[in-house]
Amino acid sequence: MTFSKSIDILCVGEVLIDFIGHQQDVFINQTRDYHRYLGGSPANVVMNSARLGLKSKLVAAVGKDGFGEYVFERLDELGVDTSSICKCEQPTSIIFVSRSSQTPEFLPYRTSDFLINEEQITSETLRSSSIFHTTCFALSKKPAQKTILKKAEEAYNASCKLSIDVNFSEKIWNDRDEAITVLKEYCSYNPLVKISDDDSERLFGNNFSKNELFSFFHENGVDIVCLTLGKKGVELSQKGKPVIKMSAIKIKKVMDTTGAGDAFWSGFLFSYLKKKSLEECLSIALKLASLKLQNVGRLPNNINIISQLIE
Repeated sequence: MTFSKSIDILCVGEVLIDFIGHQQDVFINQTRDYHRYLGGSPANVVMNSARLGLKSKLVAAVGKDGFGEYVFERLDELGVDTSSICKCEQPTSIIFVSRSSQTPEFLPYRTSDFLINEEQITSETLRSSSIFHTTCFALSKKPAQKTILKKAEEAYNASCKLSIDVNFSEKIWNDRDEAITVLKEYCSYNPLVKISDDDSERLFGNNFSKNELFSFFHENGVDIVCLTLGKKGVELSQKGKPVIKMSAIKIKKVMDTTGAGDAFWSGFLFSYLKKKSLEECLSIALKLASLKLQNVGRLPNNINIISQLIE
């Protein structure tokens, strides 16, 4: 039986409540007030994708509480398919985040986000999806880890393109060796890989060069690796080809860096699905990231994202 690709992007992983500090460029211990936002890397990507006009679906787990209701309300407003989000007895996971123009400090309270089970991801869903996207955060705890790895293999065999944001943090995953082992297994399915320089330093150490980073992923089965470098832009390595480098878009005032990487990757995946060249994918990704950097929390509702990207 042939299934149409009725889902452009299937995001599997953490949906969280982000409490982002109101005071600019101070640590959590000096932050007095927080504003609530819907967060979690897969949730950000699925929302951005929906706003870009893609058919998007989120597989996640939330609590049977007010925060869980807020998650559904926000996603439903954007037309995201929420039918595979599990409602658990455990509370919705939350994270406190410092508001920063640099890499923000964060403090996680994980209770339900990792309770993703295999029944939430059917074989029909995988055959109907163009991209299967997840994160290191989502892979850091069982049962989500076991579910994602099993379904990633099934997605790969169903000709669904895989994707991962290697958003590694020792606060989330304190067993670095296990993280690398799990990452290698996921990479064997040739996902599109996005990793930041901060993620790379946390996972591999500060003496791990860009060439070593690219080689690690290529040797473990990945064709395309995208390394984001903050103000320095981005470098993309495609196996067997010269590295593509692009500068970041200059911004007068950075309001908040939280979610900028998710905005970048949303733009990249959107362009990849539209069969743009890798250079075009990076250009659109950088434009979307620049929009996010100028706003606190999510991308603003009053911005026509697509028109901004194609100007």
